[in-house]
Amino acid sequence: MTSIGAAWCAASQSIDRLDARLLVEHLAPCTHADLIAHPQRLLAAAQVSRLEALVKRRAAGEPLAYLLGSAEFHGLTFLVTPAVLIPRPETELLVELAVHHLRCLPVPRIVDLGTGCGVVAVTIGHLCPGALVTAVDRSRAALEVACVNSRRHAVEVEFLASDWYSALADAHFDLIVANPPYVADADPHLQQDGLQFEPPMALTDGVVGGDGLACIRVIVDGAAQHLVRGGGLLIEHGYDQAAEVRHLLQQAGLSDVVSWHDLAGIERVSGGRLR
Repeated sequence: MTSIGAAWCAASQSIDRLDARLLVEHLAPCTHADLIAHPQRLLAAAQVSRLEALVKRRAAGEPLAYLLGSAEFHGLTFLVTPAVLIPRPETELLVELAVHHLRCLPVPRIVDLGTGCGVVAVTIGHLCPGALVTAVDRSRAALEVACVNSRRHAVEVEFLASDWYSALADAHFDLIVANPPYVADADPHLQQDGLQFEPPMALTDGVVGGDGLACIRVIVDGAAQHLVRGGGLLIEHGYDQAAEVRHLLQQAGLSDVVSWHDLAGIERVSGGRLR
């Protein structure tokens, strides 16, 4: 028999100590306090085998969030699977800007394009209970995950299977938000930090030799047809794409075009308003 303390020590020989601890706590299951106070607690043989399998996968580079089946975002816990992109802390800027935009509207309408696990749509709905939230994604597997997350946090969201605006007909919104695929084709980062385990369609636009802006161009070009007067568009983008995204927004006739910096000082979100 193996104790949780011994299992933690053994796993720490192969992977980061914190990752090892989180895996042990996930499988035991137990809290960090339990692990410290009762390290002699025993694991069943099946739990030990499962832990060993997860440690091997983590040592091979698979993201911890997929192994745990969840990720934290803006103080909420979200279900994640390999069908969806893992939420990133920098995306919290997109949510905060959206909430700021909607704060004075009694019943704002918002659409989240390429919702993935629903993290942006659900968090905005959680922070703005009066908002009417729609979220679209072309991946039905992603939408299934997003539906689970909306129920988990008791946030009502209308989910649609849609390739960007295709299923929205003539619907108009006070705000469009998007965290689309924006990594350029063949970017070396795609083979680093576990990105090779995440869905390619959520990372890159799939254009061979592309600059990663193809999806952003589609979103910007179609925004005016789905915004009310004075409505806004907010897009998360790559660390070196802000100037080009601002240019696209201005070309599309949007006003008050600006970019915002994330906590790392990177221009991470750009947006504008329909005149």
